[in-house]
Amino acid sequence: MHHSILVVCTGNICRSPIAERLLKNYLPDIKVSSAGIKALENKDADTSAIAIAEKYGVSLSGHKGKQCSSRLIRDYDLILVMEKSHIDYITENHPESRGKVMLLGHWMNGRDIPDPYMKSPEVFEFVFKLIDQACQCWVKKLSV
Repeated sequence: MHHSILVVCTGNICRSPIAERLLKNYLPDIKVSSAGIKALENKDADTSAIAIAEKYGVSLSGHKGKQCSSRLIRDYDLILVMEKSHIDYITENHPESRGKVMLLGHWMNGRDIPDPYMKSPEVFEFVFKLIDQACQCWVKKLSV
């Protein structure tokens, strides 16, 4: 059983904060956090990410960008990333993570979740829905 999940994207201001908050809502008994491999440290969530999350009743308030670190990798049972390149980066820089890093879209045929940063509201909505679908797939697998 996984007791903690770290969600990782690039900047930790769009995709991973959304996935973090969705997973916290779906899995209230599991510790969930997020980070970025090139995090915009201490930055609030992107305004477009905040807007689309609020549209679907998810608050990103209080989020601050955080860098993915060896300590975080060590402290979490499961690390969910947005893109295959994130798996490569994390396992190369944190070899101890091998075996616990997987795509958020793993149960959706190993689908990458595209980065909506600096894109249109429609792209943010598309990505939000993909993240939500991927999170729901993980909830089903983790609840078995």
